[in-house]
Amino acid sequence: MEILAFGVQSDERPLIQRAFAGHHDVRCLDVFLTEDTAPIAAGHEIISTSVNCGLGHRVLQTLAAGGTQMIAQRSTGFNNIDLDVAERLGMTAARVSYYSPYSVAEFAWTLGMAVNRRIVRAATRTRDFDFRLDGLMGRDMHGRTVGVVGTGKIGEAFTRIAHGFGMGLLGWDVAENPACLELGMEYVSKERLLAESDLITLHVPLMPETQHLVDAAALRAMKDDAILVNSSRGGLIDTAALVDQLREGRFTGVGLDVYEAEAGLFFLDKSMEAVEDDTLARLVTFPNVLVTSHQAYYTVDAVGQIIDTTLGNVLDYTAGRRSENVLVPRS
Repeated sequence: MEILAFGVQSDERPLIQRAFAGHHDVRCLDVFLTEDTAPIAAGHEIISTSVNCGLGHRVLQTLAAGGTQMIAQRSTGFNNIDLDVAERLGMTAARVSYYSPYSVAEFAWTLGMAVNRRIVRAATRTRDFDFRLDGLMGRDMHGRTVGVVGTGKIGEAFTRIAHGFGMGLLGWDVAENPACLELGMEYVSKERLLAESDLITLHVPLMPETQHLVDAAALRAMKDDAILVNSSRGGLIDTAALVDQLREGRFTGVGLDVYEAEAGLFFLDKSMEAVEDDTLARLVTFPNVLVTSHQAYYTVDAVGQIIDTTLGNVLDYTAGRRSENVLVPRS
């Protein structure tokens, strides 16, 4: 059976082909699954998608009409898939429930430190042989307070890093993580976490309850010199409200690996095109903001685990088995 994989990065291609060898043929496409590209999947019972592929009702209907019955998503998040429509169409959908939490946690910490110590500005200056230190002053993280919003596997990994730097630990989640408690984390209300934290990092999934979790009121509640990091999902932050606060000169730094309107932008080369997204265009102009293109997960370790799990989901489907990764079961 040939499996069609959408949105495959060049670094991923050999890993996918190596993993699937001896099991199924796989054809890797660098284009993302959209309404325009969905007809390409005709005749393929199984397709694989990335988190920035859009699987709304029109795409799913096109896929079903072409004979696709199984969607193997190469990510933990699945807010890009209309699961209700998939179920009505009798399609199976599966995701990757778990991969290395260290990849995202380490990158989130890197974003925080990069904006704190003005690394990008410093590197740009030295390329021009400008070695002044004006405007590059950061601050020690030791002794300051981190607020971890979401203390699952990734939040726990981040907490361990912050603990190693000697930071005070505040956490907010629907359930307390015993491992974080052992590290000395104090679980508090969201309001207190926002008000007292010097560094705030987001590690909760995007769902209706967390859409714009960090809204205008939450941003106003933060310290003027706080650092905000988001390596989870762009929709957790009201970006327009964030831009408003940045225009007022607030925050030491903001590190964003995700953006709420990133679909159709991230993972693509738009360098020769006019940017139509005014909010993003404004966001990247602030000197205390660092935006990266949803790369926190992108390590050989994490991507390897994602691909291995995706292969396992495909093999489970063809064998009629069901695992914890299944979002919509086989009808």
